[in-house]
Amino acid sequence: MCASSTSNAPEAPKKVGLRDIARGALQALPDLITLNKGLFGLATLKPDSKLSIGLVLERWAKQTPHAIAVRWQDQQWTYAEFNSWANRLAASFAARGVGYGDTVAILAENSPMQLACVAAAVKLGGIAGMLNYNQRGETLSHSIGLVKPKVLVLSAECRTALESTPCLPGSGMTFFWTGGDTHAPAPEGYIDLDRDSGRQRSINPSSTRQVIARQPCYYIFTSGTTGMPKASVMTHYRWLASMAGVGNATMRLKSDDIFYCCLPLYHNNALTVAWGCVLSAGATLAIDRKFSASQFWDRIRHYDATAFTYIGELLRYLLNRDPCPRDQDHRVRLITGNGLRPEIWQQFQKRFGIERIYEFYGASESNIGFINAFGVSETAGFSPLPFAIVEFDADSDEPVKNAKGHLVKVKKGGVGLLISEVSERRPFDGYTDPAAGEKKLLRNVFKQGDCYFNTGDLVRDQGLRHIQFVDRVGDTFRWKGENVASTEVEGALARFDSIEHGAVYGVNVPGCDGRAGMAAITLKAGHSLDGSALAQHLTGTLPAYAVPLFIRVQAAQETTGTFKYRKVELKQEGFDPERISEPLFVLVDRARGYEPLTHDVHQHIQNKSIKL
Repeated sequence: MCASSTSNAPEAPKKVGLRDIARGALQALPDLITLNKGLFGLATLKPDSKLSIGLVLERWAKQTPHAIAVRWQDQQWTYAEFNSWANRLAASFAARGVGYGDTVAILAENSPMQLACVAAAVKLGGIAGMLNYNQRGETLSHSIGLVKPKVLVLSAECRTALESTPCLPGSGMTFFWTGGDTHAPAPEGYIDLDRDSGRQRSINPSSTRQVIARQPCYYIFTSGTTGMPKASVMTHYRWLASMAGVGNATMRLKSDDIFYCCLPLYHNNALTVAWGCVLSAGATLAIDRKFSASQFWDRIRHYDATAFTYIGELLRYLLNRDPCPRDQDHRVRLITGNGLRPEIWQQFQKRFGIERIYEFYGASESNIGFINAFGVSETAGFSPLPFAIVEFDADSDEPVKNAKGHLVKVKKGGVGLLISEVSERRPFDGYTDPAAGEKKLLRNVFKQGDCYFNTGDLVRDQGLRHIQFVDRVGDTFRWKGENVASTEVEGALARFDSIEHGAVYGVNVPGCDGRAGMAAITLKAGHSLDGSALAQHLTGTLPAYAVPLFIRVQAAQETTGTFKYRKVELKQEGFDPERISEPLFVLVDRARGYEPLTHDVHQHIQNKSIKL
């Protein structure tokens, strides 16, 4: 039997008050002109506005032609040069039939060429299909099929990925080749894009001035952690709203800022947030091919960056490295991103000397966003758009309904499902598959005829229209009659010295209602698991029901290209030592701590002779 233990409640969640808002408003006063520009842009932007990414780029090329638009390794392009490059690429695409509504699929790792291809596609009124270069075989074929490209641009480093699919020259579309850093020659059946575009004129295409904001600009693929990826539709309208809201009204970059991005350009944090912030001010975007924890700050110093974008786990990777005397030897004063967990927020900010952290909340397919515009710590921020946080039943995986069949809002400080109202001003752009989009909509929520987008996220109402991300719906599970948020438990694991990473999920246990907590952890180099110390740490940090009963020690965590844990397979494998070759531990007695989960112990759990 599990020994009972006194549970210590976790730290009180952050609440947002008027003092926090006033402090943030005072900090924004020096940037009042930029702030007002952003607010004016948001107020006047309409879905039918004749405004687009391409037009914004052209305006900077005209106003500040000699300012640096993009830096890459030891190269740089001015706004005039980058815009001309995009125009030549657009002419190459147009010569192969790309026009309004056509898709240019792009399979490439981060590079200025990839970004220029996006600009070229949207200047024509086309759509950039941002393929994930980590995909292979059936998954990549599925993604290509979803966006039905007129042309496909392949960069040399991704050739093996495309060759794992049947989508090759002769399969009904035009294939362009770019040699990348190696300048590799184009294989048979491909058009050399570098050479072809070099022969084109560099004038702005007339099509750019006809693009309206509601048009799609690119497709962003979901991570595919719970099945095949879906292609979410990103519009110019949402991109422009992000540029005004995050870039002008929140980050308030200056033209001499250098914004560093090592996140993949097939992700919205890079293509929308980072590029949008840069184009809000005519600043410089510094691109690297990939994230490297060991080289990150050296790359920041190489570019003399003043800002960067992140995914929460990226910051944890940096924090897990040994402290260095040069930790604050940089000019970064602003960072923006999502997924920064409250337990490391202030630790990261203090260690690396970051002036302001602008956390935000959003999703590729969502019609709502939150941004920490007032600079309050430990919050995903504020949104002026219509939303609600409603009660959610983790057992049924459904929102709670009252006697009238309507959803029920949580009280301030409560945790519930975040939903956002769908309207003509705030449309749901959905996916390329209409049926998949309809599944994300909730109808007749508070009254007959209304419609809300289901974000699939559980958040905490922090007050004054601020939220704190708690968990994905599928990652929250119920044990001992209580809801367990995986992120809360993962945060507790991260505070244990020997643990590098921990992914938490629920597993079924015979004879028990709900799902018991299990954690797949990786240990820091040179460390082994001290089961007694870990149990003591977790029981002293978490409520009793939230302490994981099972531990799986992995050599490395499997993550997506944007550092999300892949939990589907972990949940399926459960805690069966017949299926898992890695070390397993179980918490039968909290006084003894975590002990090896042997075949005999597993059999006793299955037979219910050991109760957890």
